Amino acid sequence: MPETIITSFAQHFVGGFIAAVIGFIAGIITLRTIYSRQRSGALTAAQEIIHRAEQDAETKIREAEIKIKEKTIQIKEKNEEEFRNTRQELHNRERSLDKRQDTLDKQADDQRKQEKIVENNQRKLTERIAEVNRRTDELADLLEKQRSALHDISGLSLEEAVRRLLKLLEDDLQQETGALVVKYERQLKEQSEVLSKNILLASMQRYAAAHTAESTTSTVDIPSDEMKGRIIGREGRNIRTFEKITGVEIIIDDTPGVVIVSCFDPVRREVARLSLTRLITDGRIHPARIEEIVAETNKDIQNIMQRTGAEACQELDIFGLNERLVHLLGRLHFRTSFSQNVLRHSIEVAFISGLIAVELGLNVKLARRCGLLHDIGKAADHEIEGGHPKIGADILKRYGEPQEVIHAALGHHDDAKVENPYTVIVAIADACSASRPGARRESLENYVKRMEELEAIANEFTGVEQSFAVQAGREMRIMVNAEKVTDEAAAKVCRDIAKALTERVQFPGEIKVTVIREVHFSETAK
Repeated sequence: MPETIITSFAQHFVGGFIAAVIGFIAGIITLRTIYSRQRSGALTAAQEIIHRAEQDAETKIREAEIKIKEKTIQIKEKNEEEFRNTRQELHNRERSLDKRQDTLDKQADDQRKQEKIVENNQRKLTERIAEVNRRTDELADLLEKQRSALHDISGLSLEEAVRRLLKLLEDDLQQETGALVVKYERQLKEQSEVLSKNILLASMQRYAAAHTAESTTSTVDIPSDEMKGRIIGREGRNIRTFEKITGVEIIIDDTPGVVIVSCFDPVRREVARLSLTRLITDGRIHPARIEEIVAETNKDIQNIMQRTGAEACQELDIFGLNERLVHLLGRLHFRTSFSQNVLRHSIEVAFISGLIAVELGLNVKLARRCGLLHDIGKAADHEIEGGHPKIGADILKRYGEPQEVIHAALGHHDDAKVENPYTVIVAIADACSASRPGARRESLENYVKRMEELEAIANEFTGVEQSFAVQAGREMRIMVNAEKVTDEAAAKVCRDIAKALTERVQFPGEIKVTVIREVHFSETAK
């Protein structure tokens, strides 16, 4: 029984082993079949890839060949173009060389002709030199004979005769030279005077403006004398409030229908006049209303000054001024000098300066700018100590004006050294505008009286011999006795006279005082 089981087990084992071997062999065969198929497919794919690659390579080779052919054609065309240009250039150069050769040939012919002419001239010159030398020798012999004859007659040596002759020639030349210098100096002076007069006359003729005449008082019309009481108010509170706010003096007298506003400051006087006119029109006159009206009027006056300054700049075609300078120009509209409106005077000076600059070939706009701003210091001389030229120059320097404009404002009254022609032009235009007939409303009697007053004050001081008021009273020139007054005393006299004029005389601007001390020496020749 056990043997049967073992035999059966052996048979099953052998059968299973054989089946496994057969299965293994079948698997190997299957795998080889699959591998063979995959290899065949891979080979087919590889051949297809190689075929496509070959086709792409052939395509790229053809494209490269086409590009190479196109490039070759372009290079060939470029080379042909360069060749044509080179050939044309060579052709042009050849033509130029031909022309130059023709020119050289012509010049060579001309040179040969010139050489022949030069040879002829040289031959003639040689002959003439020989002739001149011969005549020179004859002249020398003749001069020697004459010199010997003169020496025998005069008894002078050669050196002494030459010295006397040169002295006579020198004296004659000095006299003739001096006469010519005097002659031409006189002619130049006459011509310069005529030219300067023509320039000034042309400038003044082409521009002449009227000036409004004002004084230190303004009048306000009232509907009835009853209004005077309302202006004064209960116990005078209205008039005191008005005078305190505006800084003016209200004069109410027996004159019917008129109230007088008095103030040295024209701006404050105008503010007060307009404010009083508005209060009279409104009818409500009390301290609160006065403060309100004066504030509004002051604001309106400031706007008027700004607008007036801008209009003056526009009239003269001047732009780029600082707003503060424009405002100060408008302030000059309310300022007068000898009844001459300062703003209109400045505009007239600007126009005359421009006309003179045209005649002299200078910058017209710069000349007008100098003329317009030359009296800008008068808009602030009540607020700042000093004369208006110095004040104006400081203001212009502060607001960045050109140096020519600053110096014109500083030196238009001959107070500074002249550094440019515009200062002289403005000084001339200022004198023309101020002194022409009708510009300033001052009678001859008052003018003479003021000049005599200035000279009388100067003559009061010890050592003063003569005094002269010049430039319309803007300058005093005093002659002192050199024996009674020393240099140190002359300086003190000058300072004392200036101080006395400041304290005793009312005048616009400033007065320059110059003391002159001359020393003379004389001797008698016996």
